[in-house]
Amino acid sequence: MRTVLVTGSAGFIGFHLSKLLLGEGFAVVGYDGMTDYYDVRLKRRRHQMLMQHQHFRAEIGMLEDFERLRKLALDTCPDIIVHLAAQAGVRYSLENPRAYVDANLVGSFNVLEVARELEVEHLLIASTSSVYGANSTMPFTELDKCDTPLSLYAASKKANEAMAHSYAHLWGLPTTMFRFFTVYGPWGRPDMAPFKFTKGVLEGSPIDLYNNGDMYRDFTFITDLVHGIRLLLDARPPPPKGRGELLPHDSISPAAPYRVVNIGNGEKVRLLDFITAIERACGRDAVKNFKPMQEGDVPATWADNGLLRDLTGYKPETGIEEGIEHFVAWYRAYYEI
Repeated sequence: MRTVLVTGSAGFIGFHLSKLLLGEGFAVVGYDGMTDYYDVRLKRRRHQMLMQHQHFRAEIGMLEDFERLRKLALDTCPDIIVHLAAQAGVRYSLENPRAYVDANLVGSFNVLEVARELEVEHLLIASTSSVYGANSTMPFTELDKCDTPLSLYAASKKANEAMAHSYAHLWGLPTTMFRFFTVYGPWGRPDMAPFKFTKGVLEGSPIDLYNNGDMYRDFTFITDLVHGIRLLLDARPPPPKGRGELLPHDSISPAAPYRVVNIGNGEKVRLLDFITAIERACGRDAVKNFKPMQEGDVPATWADNGLLRDLTGYKPETGIEEGIEHFVAWYRAYYEI
């Protein structure tokens, strides 16, 4: 049985990925700090559900606690590490920038050190569409330069990509970075827009629409995202001397077994259309509060997911109407509305 260490296993994406891996016969070791960035009860409930599986082990600890993380890794000897734990959120990085340095830089360095020591067969690390920053040519491709981050959150994730590349080069560590595009779905994060919008519509309270609602996002349903990650587990980037003929637009490094892959739906959806889908699913209209653009935010994201398709044969396909119906149904059940 192959073992996967998942950091951030009590988080939105980590929970869904762990559940998928357990269902496919993997042993999963979860590591999570249970920080109070949002309601810890939601995180605890996710872990409780995973604990029902005999091949799931949970460890509570911060990424910054290197000795704790290292001991867990040495005790369990994972074959693969999927590093999802991070301080998330563009807007929160304006309020508490040090949290991003501690978790995303120091914490990710600790994960790299553990992966190097264990010589894992594949290290996969979460990045974000936010690294595309001020880029205006869309859809975003993995070969685009990402030199203009607009928030410390984006900068910290871009730094993670650079750090991981150096480790892949120095230690021959097969590494895949995947860039997420606006993930939503059941058990989602309360700080994210889809959660806030649904809460506001059901409660009849105003929802804030930045840039006066003139925003576009590549909304990616959670099950599509984790299925993409699962398939990438087996798409280990080869070393430079053995990579052979490249796929079209492949982002694989010429100096390391390292690759960046977008995971997104591949559709640019207007924010107001997304809200309309929420209104339909909730059966009531939203009270809209139009506001100017927030610092650090971007007006649009849109993924070119061709590389994911070429590597795995898979393309995320869940549309917003179907995805929102699933999310609203979960929200009503969880909060007993």
